[in-house]
Amino acid sequence: MAAAVERRHLALIALAAIPVTVLAIFFVLPVTGMVGRGFRPEGHWDLVGVLDVLKRPRVHRVLWFTVWSSAVATSLTLVLGLPAAYVLHRLAFPLRRLVRAALLVPFVLPTVVVGVAFRELLTGPLAWLDLDGTPAAIIAGLVFFNVAVVIRAVGAAWESLDHRPAEAAAALGAGPWAVFRTVTLPALRPAIVGAASVVFLFCATAFGVVLTLGGLRYASVETEIYLLTTNLLDLQGAAALSILQLAVVTLLLAIGARLRPTPTAVTRVPPRPRRPRLADLPQILVTVALLAFVAAPILALVVGSLKDADGHWTMANYRALNTLGTHQALVEPVTTALDLSLRIAIDATLLSVLLGLLVALSVTRRAHTRAERRVRGALDALFMLPLGVSAVTLGFGFLVTLGRPPLNFRDSPWLVPIAQALVALPLVVRTLVPALQGIDDRQRQAAASLGAGPLRRLVVVEVPVLFRPVLAAAGFAFAVSLGEFGATSFLARDENATLPVVIFRLIGHPGPMNYGMALAASCVLAATTAAVMLVVERVRAPLLGGVL
Repeated sequence: MAAAVERRHLALIALAAIPVTVLAIFFVLPVTGMVGRGFRPEGHWDLVGVLDVLKRPRVHRVLWFTVWSSAVATSLTLVLGLPAAYVLHRLAFPLRRLVRAALLVPFVLPTVVVGVAFRELLTGPLAWLDLDGTPAAIIAGLVFFNVAVVIRAVGAAWESLDHRPAEAAAALGAGPWAVFRTVTLPALRPAIVGAASVVFLFCATAFGVVLTLGGLRYASVETEIYLLTTNLLDLQGAAALSILQLAVVTLLLAIGARLRPTPTAVTRVPPRPRRPRLADLPQILVTVALLAFVAAPILALVVGSLKDADGHWTMANYRALNTLGTHQALVEPVTTALDLSLRIAIDATLLSVLLGLLVALSVTRRAHTRAERRVRGALDALFMLPLGVSAVTLGFGFLVTLGRPPLNFRDSPWLVPIAQALVALPLVVRTLVPALQGIDDRQRQAAASLGAGPLRRLVVVEVPVLFRPVLAAAGFAFAVSLGEFGATSFLARDENATLPVVIFRLIGHPGPMNYGMALAASCVLAATTAAVMLVVERVRAPLLGGVL
């Protein structure tokens, strides 16, 4: 017995050693280094100064704007996402999978692209609404970006509900609303609350959307950290906001983990989708409106990229992608940035999937003791921490802590891929863990009883189950890495900037050609990520449902 326990402990250490080491060097060290400089600005502890930061009137305004805008955006996301989740997961109609994939694409679009698309929509076809640069524009962008979370998370739960209790309630005379309120809603409540907590988290930590649509007038905690570190060099203020953000996000992750149902190995046969009825018309209309809401900024972006300053149709913006823009706005052309972004995203995907597999295998092995269960739970929570730390904090932390021996990575070509891999890692883990948890442990025991060793059991039992989820996780990680902007904006230099950074720089340079190039580059980046997510949807692996 003691030998078996020792073997399990050694296996756990072997699996977790590499990802824990990577996380310690490239996440814990940079974040603590960045925060430590804020708490020790003159080489000694200054906790009073950090607390004084939270008393600043601007910080109060930033915190209040972050809270109320995230709350409103989360509420609107639920209002639009719940009917769409029902239509796309419980009703059968032509092109259902294509519509579902189309509504998933916004979540993986680069945040800079989302901001540019909404600016083009609000300064073009909807200019008469005078919403550009307002909180309404920011909230619209946040809803656009996060509605896929509700659709996939709640839709997956809705799809697997046992339909017999609802049918029994209807047979007893309950109307459709009464059935939903008394039977369906209680069953969906954990998924809804979990999705809402994750949406609020993503809204509160949004960076590119708020920075592009709000500028400095309407700042969230995330963009305020960016302003304090880059423009004002106020590391103490940035550290205080980073700690506050980490505490709030940790609380939200704990809520999501507590509400997340524990996967089992029991095979469940979900009810088959049925044909729409007249009673489904309100939900269908909301879904159609949501589809139009998602399509409008993307269509405006495409149309804007095909017109010049005088409104004439042209391909000049796309031909200019091979130039440096007007007034030498760029150091390298957009085409070079796209090639670099693709190569970096491939490297980041390989890193995140490899680390994610090791983490998933570590935390899903059967725990035989309470202490072992706690260790595996702690590891699972540890690798969710990158979700709770500002990408801005992570990027700036790389610069201040990994720029001198023995960890001098400042000039390393792996610095940006590692940062992007850490951003994608929690989503990869949450994609792979449910698939591994769904494997009946008796299959592993049966393979062991037949003489299969650990490697043989992995190949025979796990690999067939993990093949499609790994492909989906890789596609998801690639799309997220391709559009990552927060950490990369600190790490990418002018001569090797990624495409999201180049787009942001083009927006900041005057001239119609530079803006047209930004629109064209945004279309190229959006098309690339959309193509990746359409492939992901084809493999039908659980993506966002696993995040909760």
